[in-house]
Amino acid sequence: MQSLSERVIVIKSGGEMGTAVAWRLYQARLRRIVILETAHPLAVRRTVSFCEAVLDGECRVEGVRAVRTQRPDQVGEVWAQGALPVLIDPKWDSIPFIKPDVLVDAIIAKRNLGTRMTDSHLVIGLGPGFDAGTDVHTVIETNRGHDLGRIITQGAAAPNTGIPGAIGGYARERVLRAPVAGKLTWDCLLGDLVQAGQILGQVSGKPVVAEIAGLLRGQIRPNGHVPQGLKLGDIDPRGDAAFLHTISDKGRAIGGAVLESIMRAYN
Repeated sequence: MQSLSERVIVIKSGGEMGTAVAWRLYQARLRRIVILETAHPLAVRRTVSFCEAVLDGECRVEGVRAVRTQRPDQVGEVWAQGALPVLIDPKWDSIPFIKPDVLVDAIIAKRNLGTRMTDSHLVIGLGPGFDAGTDVHTVIETNRGHDLGRIITQGAAAPNTGIPGAIGGYARERVLRAPVAGKLTWDCLLGDLVQAGQILGQVSGKPVVAEIAGLLRGQIRPNGHVPQGLKLGDIDPRGDAAFLHTISDKGRAIGGAVLESIMRAYN
């Protein structure tokens, strides 16, 4: 009989939340994990996102190493190193080859981009856009508040409000968005302490302005073309530099909920 630690888990997206899930499972000794990513990921919190391995070859988040992997038949080599493979597979073509015991859709697209309950024995969707019992087995609530991390076995998570969760009393104000479409350049670095009113960068000559003071905790990579309204970064008003390299409370809650869902199914 297959042991719990031998179960294969595929996570769609190595962004902040997908990374938090992978890290939590890894710490629980569930290490046969494969992260599927696009060739050009757009992580905001890059210091806590395994998708950075796609661009840099490898990266670490809170001591766990992830390695870019070209083919699904190479994931075993990465597991043998004690690391997590990040496979470039934007269309998820590798899933039939990998045959995961658990599939986690951590794209956080606020809609289902093609995940089906038949993709694996246990299919978990994070946030709104999934219906437990119809297209996935369980949904994890991702909305900050009383129900964050709740496991939903029938129905959907709370609808997307379009308003970020508040940190330090600020919600919308802490998020940086592209004022227009165009090429992005930055005048500051990830981890800088910034002031309200400071120009942090430009999109096609239009300034990206900080509305509040704090630590620049998230910042997408420069020199790419961004659409108007895209989230470019976030400012943490608490200003604690330690938060730059650590998984958020929200990420840990969601990761714990995914771990519990797997325990319910297999333990």
